Amino acid sequence: MTLSRRTLLQASATGAALGTFHIGLGKAQTAEFTYKYAHNLQVTHPVHIRATEAAEKIRQETNGRMVIQIFPASQLGSDTDMLSQVRSGGVEFFTLSPLILSTLVPNASLNGIGFAFPNYDAVWKAMDGELGTYVRGQIGKANLVVMDKIWDNGFRQMTSSKGPINTPDDLKGFKIRVPVSPLWTSMFNAFQSAPASINFADVYTALQTRVVDGQENPLAIIATAKLFEVQKFCSVTNHMWDGFWFLGNRRAWERLPEDVRTVVARNLNAAATLQRADVEKLNATLRTELTAKGMVFNDTQAGPFREALRKAGFYAEWQKKFGDEAWAILHRATGGNLG
Repeated sequence: MTLSRRTLLQASATGAALGTFHIGLGKAQTAEFTYKYAHNLQVTHPVHIRATEAAEKIRQETNGRMVIQIFPASQLGSDTDMLSQVRSGGVEFFTLSPLILSTLVPNASLNGIGFAFPNYDAVWKAMDGELGTYVRGQIGKANLVVMDKIWDNGFRQMTSSKGPINTPDDLKGFKIRVPVSPLWTSMFNAFQSAPASINFADVYTALQTRVVDGQENPLAIIATAKLFEVQKFCSVTNHMWDGFWFLGNRRAWERLPEDVRTVVARNLNAAATLQRADVEKLNATLRTELTAKGMVFNDTQAGPFREALRKAGFYAEWQKKFGDEAWAILHRATGGNLG
């Protein structure tokens, strides 16, 4: 499947009509296992589209034994709510940024260190290699199941209703929404900003009412969540790469027979690989599309921002928090560009 504008529009229309996606619902009554999967993204986002495909393939390949019902757009609560639900078993599956997961698994946020990765080649080499293996091991210690392949959220960009962000000085005193994660708060404190931790479900309203002046997210989320309606300027900072780990409740996972687990894991990991390509394709066109919707873009250089973080002691602080073993893995994954 090639993700296209028509696909996105069709998904949006379907989502508006159905609200909640119940894959294979017609056979849910006879399914041996009916599990819920929740996420915080719009139905037009590649995560939802590829997860929907994967759920249907899982239903077909298990001959209807396994049905996954999908609840998009924070229908079951905020990120922190849903993390609690997947831990308790109220929700069996959930996709979450590792930086928010770090509220439970501190070293899950290793990949989110500011200005660590120069490009996607470096990201996938790390996340499909030693760094990803290390983080999955940490997640497993928290009694959660995690799939092998991380899904792509993308390189994050900063947006503002006040003006462009060209240098670290433009961030001084800037009221910016950040996810509920210590790493984000720490980084923007290092820039002398005024970060406010707000769950994603409340971001649009916070921007609209000027509770904050800006936020930071990948272009795909800026587009699908319509943040361009309440933000004028987009500064291409690539300050973090972020993804989504596909998490499962361990007790629910272990209830599945081994053959069903194999089908589920294979399809979810394959969907993650396809979703990565979707985001790459979208990123090639989204800047033009968002410009047409009124956003004003500017490019930045990573060097001055990275140096500001180094001088503020940000990297030294997080090396201490993560520990020498984890930092050494990150150091190898990023080519040692964090000093």
